[in-house]
Amino acid sequence: MKCLDTDILAPVLEGASVAILTILDDEADISHARDHAVVLEGGIVLHEMENLSSAFAYLFGLLYALNINYPKQLRYTFEAIQTIFFEFGGSRCSSAQDL
Repeated sequence: MKCLDTDILAPVLEGASVAILTILDDEADISHARDHAVVLEGGIVLHEMENLSSAFAYLFGLLYALNINYPKQLRYTFEAIQTIFFEFGGSRCSSAQDL
C-alpha cells in the first residue's frame, strides 16, 4: 500500500489488518520513498523504516511475536515466504485440507 505525504491516513489504513505502508513525497517516485511503516490491525505500529526489506522483516517478526494469524486471503503466500525465505516452520505449507 502506498500514499503521498499529504494524504490523510485514516481512509488508507481503514480495513488493513496487515500491511506495509510506503509514504512518498508529493513529487517523488517509489524509489525515493520518504518512509516505510508496518501496519497491524489498522494502525501504524512501526515507522521510519530505512527500506522496504526491513519493514517486511519487521512485519513477519511482529506477526510471530504477537501470535497474529495471517490474513485468510494471504495465508498461503505468507506461509510460503515464511518457509522459503525465513526457513522457519518446517518444510511443509498448509494445504486446503487444513482449513
